[in-house]
Amino acid sequence: MNIDTILDQIFELPEHSKSVLKNLISEVEFPKDSIIIKAGKVEKTVYFIKKGIVRAFVPQENQDLTFWFGKEGDVVLPMKSYVDNYQNYENIQLLEDCVLYQLKIDALRKLFETDINIANWGRKLAERELVKTEELFISRQFRTASQRYEELLTKQPEIIQRVQLGYIASYLGITQVSLSRIRSDI
Repeated sequence: MNIDTILDQIFELPEHSKSVLKNLISEVEFPKDSIIIKAGKVEKTVYFIKKGIVRAFVPQENQDLTFWFGKEGDVVLPMKSYVDNYQNYENIQLLEDCVLYQLKIDALRKLFETDINIANWGRKLAERELVKTEELFISRQFRTASQRYEELLTKQPEIIQRVQLGYIASYLGITQVSLSRIRSDI
């Protein structure tokens, strides 16, 4: 997915503002299993996924807790660092070889002060991430594991095809054995 499409799906910018923003964005590649964002650190970069799949997780004693998957077109945005310049709680691991666009948060903040269009783009970015977080919270609180799996099948079928079952089970908050039962019932 190209950077113009990714930026426009957040908020359409006038060409001049988009050009200024794009001048701060570079393309990077990382191999599968890389951890590009580490818990307990202040992250200085926002990533946009051009190619590949990632997962956000929190390490636990017995097993990591996966709570989000990102794919082409998605934003990898550690909100605590983005909003408050504070340490994140999550790790971001690449589940495939990935091509990402990167944007330094400090450079973006400077643009917020000089370009109202980019400031609005940044606000829309934060709003979209907040809505995703709210949807995830509601799904975890009020839907069964079966309902969450069916939702994943409907809304993000590529995740089912490209992500190992252990991570999907962790995302659903169940064991792989329970996931196998759910899959056989569907």
